[in-house]
Amino acid sequence: MFNKNIKLVITGLIIAYAIYQFIEGNIGNGIFLILFSLIFIFLYFRNEIILLAFLRMRKQDLEGTQKWLDRIKNPEAALITKQQGYFNYLHGIIHSQKNLTQAEKYFRKALKLGLTMDYDTAMAKLSLAGIAMQKRRKREATTLLNEAKKLDKSNMLTDQIKMMQQQMKKI
Repeated sequence: MFNKNIKLVITGLIIAYAIYQFIEGNIGNGIFLILFSLIFIFLYFRNEIILLAFLRMRKQDLEGTQKWLDRIKNPEAALITKQQGYFNYLHGIIHSQKNLTQAEKYFRKALKLGLTMDYDTAMAKLSLAGIAMQKRRKREATTLLNEAKKLDKSNMLTDQIKMMQQQMKKI
């Protein structure tokens, strides 16, 4: 894994060499190098370790996800802000199985840094609502549930939201 700034430097060097190839008359090499530099631009905005961690999460392999996330030693230097949000979001999901206080910290940090997809933001707020409900903070849980309901435009979380609202009536 390269630092985010190193990825930009590598991209710049590849593009500079592609321009040199165009000047020398090697148009095919220049086009290939421009296309090759697009890989590093893609990896700047979508970190490869985060992508692999999401693949592990998709298979419900929390230990594998944790191993991939542990490879990122310094998230502030290696990741852009949105990626840091997803880094914390994944940690929150992992810790929600074990330690609710840690999970709450990670979810709040992920929401503060920002998540790209509304579904992910809704899921984080829904998880925070569940944690608040377990800690007997009904007002905060209600607010978070309403925010999650607004963000869930594709109605993928409606069953979970209804279930949590029914559980909230028992508190």
